[in-house]
Amino acid sequence: MRLHLHRFAAVAALLSAAGCATHTPPQDAPPALPERWAQAPATGADGIAADWWSAFGSAELDALVRQAAEGSHDLAAAVARVQQAEAAARAAGAALWPSLTAGVSAGREARLGGHADVAGTAFGASLQMRYEADFWGRHRAARDGGEALLQASRHDRDTLRLALAAGVAGAWLQAVALHERIDLGALNLQTAERLLAVVEARARAGAASLLELAQQRGLVAAQRRSLAALREQAHAAHMALALLLGRAEGAPLAQVRSLAALRAPALQPGTPAALLARRPDIARAEAQLAAADADVAAARAALLPALTLSADLASGASRWRQVLDNPAYTLAAALAAPILDGGRLAAVRDAAQARREELLAGYRQTVVAAFVDVETALGAMTELDAQRQAQADELRQAQRALALAERRYRAGAESLLTLLDAQRTLYAAQDLAAQLQARRLQASVDLYRALGGGWRLQDEEEAAS
Repeated sequence: MRLHLHRFAAVAALLSAAGCATHTPPQDAPPALPERWAQAPATGADGIAADWWSAFGSAELDALVRQAAEGSHDLAAAVARVQQAEAAARAAGAALWPSLTAGVSAGREARLGGHADVAGTAFGASLQMRYEADFWGRHRAARDGGEALLQASRHDRDTLRLALAAGVAGAWLQAVALHERIDLGALNLQTAERLLAVVEARARAGAASLLELAQQRGLVAAQRRSLAALREQAHAAHMALALLLGRAEGAPLAQVRSLAALRAPALQPGTPAALLARRPDIARAEAQLAAADADVAAARAALLPALTLSADLASGASRWRQVLDNPAYTLAAALAAPILDGGRLAAVRDAAQARREELLAGYRQTVVAAFVDVETALGAMTELDAQRQAQADELRQAQRALALAERRYRAGAESLLTLLDAQRTLYAAQDLAAQLQARRLQASVDLYRALGGGWRLQDEEEAAS
């Protein structure tokens, strides 16, 4: 019996090894990318740190990103999905190994009339082993597919972690910019109320008409309305930030109320080809494509004959201590091939191939989208720098124009209409300056995210191994 079991195990191992050598998933090249960026010089990429948000120089932002990493429910769900994928990968690889089942039984048989010739107690024990030789690589392909989906799940978690950090940074920048605009609006309201007092004094002296008084009062009311609208937007920004942090109450911001103190990080984007190893969403699309390759291989192997090997060891007796006295064994091999199934297996294969083509197109689209993300962020940074430079001169001229208009109006040499226009122009210029600064910093955040935020495929593979 022992000799037969050794032979059985040797045959199973040889067939399994033969099946393992058959599956080699195909590879597809990514779409062609330009050799350099249109909005940046072709230089090597700066080493982006994992805590890239610290480059803005705000301890408050650092603390918020840490809170988001600890409290985000979306990130916790992504971690749980990785754990699910790990369990699924282990389950997918289990078919490569033999299954061993042990059983014991006990029973009693007797007639209701009490005839002893059919009455008795029986005990039994059994050991069953089943193994389907992976001759065509179907189980190996299933295992490879499970491992690829596990990698895709890990990359999906990293993509979400990067999006979370960028989302917190963007929401924080928006909230700070709104606070700065609120402070500017309050100062402009004070200026408008001060000029209203001048118009009222002139009206009492008969030097200003009721129309001029109504126009200046209207400007004060409009400024109050704009200030209330900014407070509403700031509240919404606080709640959006709280959602990213996983909190029900708004996130308090007390340390930074102006973007002027923040640094605008400067970094080189490297080459477009480097994106393939720096974006977790591209790595996720690659892993999903590898899983689809494995599904196609498994579906093709399912059309071929399957060899199942089995070994049973069983024994029975009327007493427990005699159960193992006289065991019997059975060795069997069965070869089964699908002949007629209404085209089900062929349809499964065709569906797997079509799914693979879908994921290939999605992978290529992800690569193109990554390139567009970087190019868009680079273009935004370049053009926003030009806008801010021109707008700085616009703001200086608006401040000078208001000062001149106020002096001339006090002297009676200018109409209130000119003063009103100068006030509106200055208020708009100041508000636009804060908005442009926020958009420039947001473009830096977008570039960090587009470049992968310091993520590298090699580091992820080393961590997983």
